[in-house]
Amino acid sequence: MVLAFHPELDLVLQREVDVTPEELWHAWTTPEHLKKWFCPLPWKTVECDIDLRPGGLFRTVMQSPEGQQFPNIGCYLEVIPNQTLTWTNAMEPGFRPAKTPEQSPGHECAAFLMTASLVFEATATGTNYTAYVLHADAASKQRHEAMGFEAGWSAVLDQLVAEIKRAR
Repeated sequence: MVLAFHPELDLVLQREVDVTPEELWHAWTTPEHLKKWFCPLPWKTVECDIDLRPGGLFRTVMQSPEGQQFPNIGCYLEVIPNQTLTWTNAMEPGFRPAKTPEQSPGHECAAFLMTASLVFEATATGTNYTAYVLHADAASKQRHEAMGFEAGWSAVLDQLVAEIKRAR
C-alpha cells in the first residue's frame, strides 16, 4: 500500500529508536504488550483485541485517570510483519464502514476518522520509526494537532521503547 501524504491533511512522527523492527512489531501486535504502553500516562489501555490480518479487528479501550472508559474500534488494512502496520477507524472489521463520529460519541479521538500507518526500517543502531496519520480534511488534522498529537504520540513512543527494553 502506498500512502499519499498530504501536509495539509496529515500528520507524521519520525524518529530513530534503539530497538529492532522485530521488537517494535511484537509490542504493536501482542495485546498484553500493547496495553502496557499504548496511551500517554496517566491514561491506560485496559483492553485490547487484535486480529492481525487485513480486515481484522484492532480494538482498544482507553481509561482516563478518572476511570472513564473510551472504546476504539478499527480495522487493519495492511500487515507486513516487522515492516508496516496500517489500520483505520473509518472501517470496522471485515472492511465494514464505521459509524459516523456522531453515532459513536466518546473520547475526542472518536470525533474524527483517520488512518494510521507505522513503518519500521532497520538502521545500523535500531529502527527508523515513522507514524503517518491521515485525515479526511484539514479540520480533522487541526483537531488532532490541537489534542496534542506530537506530544502524545512522542510520549507513547518513549513508553513503547522503555517497555521493550524492560522486557528484554
